Amino acid sequence: MNSDVKKVLISEAEIQQKVKELAERISKDYKGKHLLMICILKGAIMFYSDLARNISIPMAMDFMAVSSYGAGTKTSGEVRILKDLSGPAEGLDILIVEDILDSGNTLNYIENILKDRNPASLKICTLLDKPERREKPIVVDYVGFAIPDEFVIGYGLDYSERYRNLPYIGVLKEEVYASPAE
Repeated sequence: MNSDVKKVLISEAEIQQKVKELAERISKDYKGKHLLMICILKGAIMFYSDLARNISIPMAMDFMAVSSYGAGTKTSGEVRILKDLSGPAEGLDILIVEDILDSGNTLNYIENILKDRNPASLKICTLLDKPERREKPIVVDYVGFAIPDEFVIGYGLDYSERYRNLPYIGVLKEEVYASPAE
């Protein structure tokens, strides 16, 4: 275990089992539809990749990059699009894939933008849900794990662009983010 990790919250094996379960549900729910799976970069990339590999139906892939955190541990509340979709969303069955649902500000912003583009349907899949932190009401169709209000890293989630490559979800030691960055 990385020395900056206080504890492993969700193991690699638990993540992979949940990804397979979610992929089976998504494959069943979207059978015969025009699925466009959108990855919210950078945090969701690991989850998105594993999920896509386990989906058994034809699908299209696209990416959006948004920012609401900067280098801190709390959301700034301001959401900016850094990279938009590369094609139209009209008439497609869109599934937004996110790493973590925290305050709901980012997903609320993305959801409203995409609804204006007239998709056939719009659903959300998140690996992690932190319901205690919710500020905006968000309906999530596929949830991997509900987690407590702790600062988590690994499997795509970061602190100051570090720890994304950990194969599990861990809780970062408070002293790592309470002290100035190196």
